[in-house]
Formats: sequence, structure tokens, C-alpha cells
Amino acid sequence: MAKTDPVIIVIEDDPSIRRFLRTSLGTHGFSVFEADTGKQAIVEVGVRKPDLVILDLGLPDMDGVEVIKAIRGWSAVPIIILSARSSEQQKIDALDVGADDYLTKPFGFGELLARMRVALRHSIRPQEPSQSDIFITANLKVDLINRVVSVDEQEIHLTPIQYRLLAILVKHAGKVMTHQQILKEVWGPSYQENAHYLRIYMSQLRQKLETDPTQPKFLLTESGVGYRLKIW
Repeated sequence: MAKTDPVIIVIEDDPSIRRFLRTSLGTHGFSVFEADTGKQAIVEVGVRKPDLVILDLGLPDMDGVEVIKAIRGWSAVPIIILSARSSEQQKIDALDVGADDYLTKPFGFGELLARMRVALRHSIRPQEPSQSDIFITANLKVDLINRVVSVDEQEIHLTPIQYRLLAILVKHAGKVMTHQQILKEVWGPSYQENAHYLRIYMSQLRQKLETDPTQPKFLLTESGVGYRLKIW
């Protein structure tokens, strides 16, 4: 493997899935390392300093959520959950403690690759103020310093709440944000159960930013979990 190949750690106790991911990711230019327990995973992440982690929540020695917490104590590496757990609350718990994305098994390898590319792009985006304060994806541009939003170089007027909602998604572009996370950051902790507020304002944003609000290109719904601003 070339030194420039992105390093991926697959944390999974099912040997057949590890073998499939190792082979498939290897053919797509990734350098893959494996762990089949939570304790081994934490050591591997510390030693390998990977570019991305793929994590199963159902590990034999500890819950995957605890692995996320341990890694987040010292690393911001992108973490994509790949798990058979499919309930809304289980997804929210993993995302709230620091996972960047969540796919349920059975999964499509093409979708996993696409989400990996988004996570990797997000993790290497320049952080210098002169660059990170201007967000551009496809024909959408958001100037976070001057609070100017434009589509196809045409300025779009947003209300203060619409702008705060968009700005939060921009700052976490490519990542899934839960309903509770967004409500807390936009409206405050006392509004975390008022999901209807979020649905109303997301609909308004789509009307203003999307070419076809019924088929959104940027502001994507993650069913039962939250929303994600797609990076093109």
C-alpha cells in the first residue's frame, strides 16, 4: 500500500464482514486494519492514527457507544457506525456521543463508500478562517462571516432562525445531526422535544434553497434520526 492511502480501521466481531470490507475497501485504495473487540479497537485507533473508523456497536467485550466515548476523549477521527441496531434511539445515542454517520445492516457497499468519501472530505477541509468561513457546495454558497447565502450567485433572504438552522448544518456539513442536536443549538435546551419546529423551518429552507423542494439536493432527511447537509 502506498503511504498516501487512507487508513481505515474496521471494528467488527463478524469475521465474514471484516473479510468482505478488507477485500472491498482494499480494491478501492484504502489501507485496512481490523479489530474484533472494543479494547483492541481503542488500542488500534491510538497506534494507527486512522483517517476513518468503521464501527459495529455489538462487540463482545463492550458496547460500541463506549468505544466512541473512549475515542472521542482524544481523537476527532470520523466514525461511521455499521450496525444491525436500527431503532431511532440507538441511532441517536451513537450520534450524540460522537459518531459522524450511521448505516444499518444489511448495507449497500456503494452507499458506505459514498458516506466514507463525505466523512473524509469533511475531516480534511481547510480550517483557516479565510477559507472555512466560506462554504460552497455545488451552486450553494454560505458566507458565515457576512451572513450571506446565495444560490446560483443570487442572494437568498433568510429569516434569523432559518439562517441559524442552515449555519448549524453548514458547520457540520456531511455529518448526520439528530433532531435533538439541532433543536438544542438553534432554539435552546428547552425546545429539544419540539420536533415540529424543525420540520417547519426545514421545509421553509428547502423552499428557498432547493430547485425541487420535494427532491432535496442539499438538505437531506435521515429517516427517524435527523438531517444532513450533503457535500457535493
